[in-house]
Amino acid sequence: MDSRKVTGLFFKTLMIGGVAGLITSFFVKSASYANNLNPFDFLELAGLVVFFLGLGFVFSVISQTGFFAYLFINQFGLSLFRSFWPTVQVLLIAFVMFDLVYFPYTSTEGSISIFWLILMAAAIFGYGWIVSTIKARATNRKAFIPALFLMVVITSVEWVPGLRTSGTDYAWLMIIPLLVCNTYQLLILHKLTGSVKSSAGNNSGQKSAKAAPKKT
Repeated sequence: MDSRKVTGLFFKTLMIGGVAGLITSFFVKSASYANNLNPFDFLELAGLVVFFLGLGFVFSVISQTGFFAYLFINQFGLSLFRSFWPTVQVLLIAFVMFDLVYFPYTSTEGSISIFWLILMAAAIFGYGWIVSTIKARATNRKAFIPALFLMVVITSVEWVPGLRTSGTDYAWLMIIPLLVCNTYQLLILHKLTGSVKSSAGNNSGQKSAKAAPKKT
C-alpha cells in the first residue's frame, strides 16, 4: 500500500469519524441543540456542530492509531505464537468481554445495572461478529478471528477514555465513531492492498489449468 492510498485512507476515515460523531451528537446531546433552536441562536448552534464534528475527528484519529497498532500486533503475534495466535486472540476477546462488564460495574459501585453492561458487551460482540463475517467472506475464513479481535479488543482499548468519563454521554459519543471507523478500515483494507479471496484465486487457477491445451 503506497503513500497515496495511506493518505486517502486517513482523510476518508477522518471524515467518516467526524460525520459519525456529529450524527451521534444529534441523539446524545439533543437537549443542547434544542436549547439553541428555541430561541434560535445561529452562532451557538454552529459552535455545537463544529465542536462535535471536531470531536468525531479526534475519535477517528484514535481509531486509526489503534488500527495500525492492530496491524503490527497481528504480525507480531503471528511470528511469536505462530499457529497458536488465533487461540490467544480468542482468549483475549473473552477476557475483554469480561472486563467490559466487571470493571464498569465495580467502578460505579453497582449504580448501573449489570444487565445493561452485559447487553452493551453483547452488542459490541454481536456487531463485531457481523463485521468479521463480512470480512471473512470478502477475503478468507482465517481473517475472521483477527477481524473480531480488532472489533472487540482494539475498539475496547480505544474506548477506555470514554468509559472513564462521568455519565454515559461521551461514552456514546466515542464508541459510535470508533466502531464506524474501525469497520470502514477493516473492510476497505483488502481492497487497498489488492488482497483477493483465496477460494476465488484457487477456482480461477483451476479454470486456467483446465483451459490450457495439453502437450503431446
